[in-house]
Amino acid sequence: QVRGLCGTFNGDQSDDFTTPEGDVELGVSAFANAFRAAGACPLLGPAIPDPCDAFPGSRERARAACAVLMGPVFQ
Repeated sequence: QVRGLCGTFNGDQSDDFTTPEGDVELGVSAFANAFRAAGACPLLGPAIPDPCDAFPGSRERARAACAVLMGPVFQ
C-alpha cells in the first residue's frame, strides 16, 4: 500500500517509480518531476545534476563523511 518517492516496498523494483497518477516512469528525472509542485521547483532535465558541482569543496567533505560511515565504527 506504500507509494511515493520512497518506492512501493513490495519487493518488485520494476514498479518503484510509480507516479501519483499510477504511471510507472523509467527514468529518475521523469519520476521526480511527477511529484514536483508546479512553479515551486524547476523541472529536472534528463540527468540529475551532481550536487558537488554547485558547491566547490563539497566532494572532498562528502568523501570524508562517507569514509566514516563505511568504516569499522558502522560495520
